[in-house]
Amino acid sequence: MTQHGPAVDFRDFVDELLAAGDAVAIDRAVDPHLEVGAITRRAYETRSPAPLFGSLVGAAPGFRILGAPAGLGTPGAQEYGRLAAHFGLPRRARPRDILEKLVGAMHAAPLPPVVVADSPCKQNIRTGDAVDLDEFPVPLLHQEDGGPYFGTYGFHVVRSPDGEWTSWSVARTMLHDRNTLVGPAMPQQHIGMIHQMWRARGEHTPWAMVLGAPPAALAAAGMPLPAHVDEGGYVGALTGSPVEVVRTETNGLYVPANAEIVLEGYLSRDETAPEGPMGEYHGYAFSESKPQPVFHVEAVTHRDDPILPVCAAGLPPEENHTVWGTMISAAALDLLRSAGLPVDLAWCSYEAAGCWMVVSVDLRRLREMRTTEAKLVRAVADVLFASHVGWLVPKVVLVADDIDVTDIDQVVWAMATRYHPGTGEYNFPEAPGIPMVPYLTPEEVRSGRGGKSISSCLLPEQFHGTTRGTTASFRGSYPRELQQTVIDNWADYGYR
Repeated sequence: MTQHGPAVDFRDFVDELLAAGDAVAIDRAVDPHLEVGAITRRAYETRSPAPLFGSLVGAAPGFRILGAPAGLGTPGAQEYGRLAAHFGLPRRARPRDILEKLVGAMHAAPLPPVVVADSPCKQNIRTGDAVDLDEFPVPLLHQEDGGPYFGTYGFHVVRSPDGEWTSWSVARTMLHDRNTLVGPAMPQQHIGMIHQMWRARGEHTPWAMVLGAPPAALAAAGMPLPAHVDEGGYVGALTGSPVEVVRTETNGLYVPANAEIVLEGYLSRDETAPEGPMGEYHGYAFSESKPQPVFHVEAVTHRDDPILPVCAAGLPPEENHTVWGTMISAAALDLLRSAGLPVDLAWCSYEAAGCWMVVSVDLRRLREMRTTEAKLVRAVADVLFASHVGWLVPKVVLVADDIDVTDIDQVVWAMATRYHPGTGEYNFPEAPGIPMVPYLTPEEVRSGRGGKSISSCLLPEQFHGTTRGTTASFRGSYPRELQQTVIDNWADYGYR
């Protein structure tokens, strides 16, 4: 039997969004050339439901696109509903609920995938000369993009030559021609590591790409888990049931059986082609393209009436911030806690476009450590900047645990009133970092180092367990009984 539930079946995920009013079915004809991207971008920026495009200009009947699959909703109780659905959580789940579920699964026994015969992703199969990627409504998402992008919300599947490590990883792929794609496979990424293993043998890398994947699997593929850890086992622990997988047609890899679309073939050992430019997660599009590896597609399988999910990257919040940022936050939180540091929560603020992480410090435990700001900062840097998750995020902001790090207004207030210019920032020019950060100098991009800092918004007395003054707020300035009375009578006061 095919798995069901929004976390493990993309089709069920879409149905749940439609039923909750968090997706809207668009039946009028929409052009994949820019119009899909424009509607999706406006959906992000107005916190509107996800657009499900059911009539696409130039596409065969039945082919569909879902935009903004993990965009945020209207601020309120169900703001994170689309993200929560990726993990089978209630639509009212908040960031801490999501993070604790993700961290808990990291310490649960992995449930490896199971091979099944019933595979909706095989309802349509094309191999060899029958492969034609142009039959799909691959969208041009931004007018500055170097071409249409097929893979903006899918994941790569590769396996080490010894068969001991299967990696699922998220990275973009641009349509190159009817049977090839082009996209990054950086050596610091797991796909790049495995690609190098095959290149050392003088061989191409067997490869598949999964689009319309089980949402929990897509999220896990974007999580900076340690090298040699299979994402499939983590997804089983996260959802409570093993991912059902099926063998590919051509290269012996295994992919989720209920995926919408699967591309399979190989990553060339030495062939490159221009890729980009593209509107990117940091909110900018630069003018140049770069030579990137070429992916050869030797087979395509897909469900009937397939749905291609797309992320129109750019100003936050979009999926690079909501999904990738959340998975980075969970990995960092677990890393810092496991190192014994006094950390309450870690959060990549969506508004910061993946360029900072805010860490709240447990003041009680901080007092017990009897340490200094400089020593705490160094301890955080030694743990975080030496890790893969720390490679991804260039800036860290430390705040006290009276600040809700998932509330950007509180973070801004803490930075404005507690950060001391000249003494509160610590730079780490030798720390390695992702070269995609916009403000890096050409030399920092070439060396892969620099542009890293930790800023402290901890006040001196907080290292001794106290904080000057009290917070003048609804929660801080009134008796709890009165707070509850006001909450209970809010509608009677005339408020909705």
